Amino acid sequence: MVVNPSGVDVARLPATTLAGWRQYVDLDAPTFDLLPRAQYDALPEDARLAYDEHRSHYHSRMVVVETSTVRQVTRQARLLLHVNKQETGARRGLIVSGQAATGKTTSLMELGKTHEAMVRRRYPDDASRIPVVYLSAPPKGSAKKLATEFANFLGHPASGRENVVDIANRVCRLLIDARTDLVLVDEIHNLNLATSAGEEMSDHLKYFADHIPATFVYAGIDVEALLFNGIRGRQIAGRYTTLRTAPFPRSDEWKGLVAIFDESLRLYDHAAGSLLPLSDYLHDRTGGSISSLSHLLRAAAILAMLPGGPEAVTRDVLDDVILDHAAETVASPRGKRHAV
Repeated sequence: MVVNPSGVDVARLPATTLAGWRQYVDLDAPTFDLLPRAQYDALPEDARLAYDEHRSHYHSRMVVVETSTVRQVTRQARLLLHVNKQETGARRGLIVSGQAATGKTTSLMELGKTHEAMVRRRYPDDASRIPVVYLSAPPKGSAKKLATEFANFLGHPASGRENVVDIANRVCRLLIDARTDLVLVDEIHNLNLATSAGEEMSDHLKYFADHIPATFVYAGIDVEALLFNGIRGRQIAGRYTTLRTAPFPRSDEWKGLVAIFDESLRLYDHAAGSLLPLSDYLHDRTGGSISSLSHLLRAAAILAMLPGGPEAVTRDVLDDVILDHAAETVASPRGKRHAV
């Protein structure tokens, strides 16, 4: 569930559907204003529980940080959108590749959100436009599964009678009519050119890219070894710019990310800026992963506001949060949690 600005719960639809994508684009950044402490303490128990439930929802989303990775992906993709405007042949695309939990999906979705918002401002009265398509490459996929993902996003699911060519041609017509100009494909590491199914999927992605006047942006885990081999791989390598994502180093940007999260906390006893002295510890805990940092601080904020909690994100509260296996494995000795 997600809380809209009025504090009312609304169902969160998958962004790989048109309705879910539009909901994601329309969703404002979460906000929450703390009641004065005396007023909060005076709330009846039921009212306080409801208030804290909304506060917990706020912390579960908190903030999407515009990192240098997000800015770079958006900048390069916007450049390609302009370059591709008058292209009638092989259009240029972008691949975002890197380790897990380094901000690839967030960068992809924020790119799409930014682009769709710009198109809506330019064409405010054209509800028929679908500027952005967002989908995930199907695991162990086939060309038909891929075409079906496109059709499902558009709300025009394939019938049992259609073959892959029928679906692909219908999808192309729909996207051309909708003036789609940005196609985002996440989890592209599911496309393995070493398999016949992967080759088929690759051929159909190329078919879509050739027949839809749109810029294609892919994101996946360390995809170079999977996508750039053989004849098909050389074609992809010749058309696509590659951006690498990586864990953040111990740097001023890392401290800035911690500061943004610190400012977003809505806890009664959390002193502003008190996370900054913990920047090195947070880096040791997460290995510089923005995904792990976001999870750690959101979980710690919720833990801090539970009954009996300190209403502040402290080292002890942070130590109580168990991170994903990858983060716990790479954590340096200085970042290891206290023994339990």
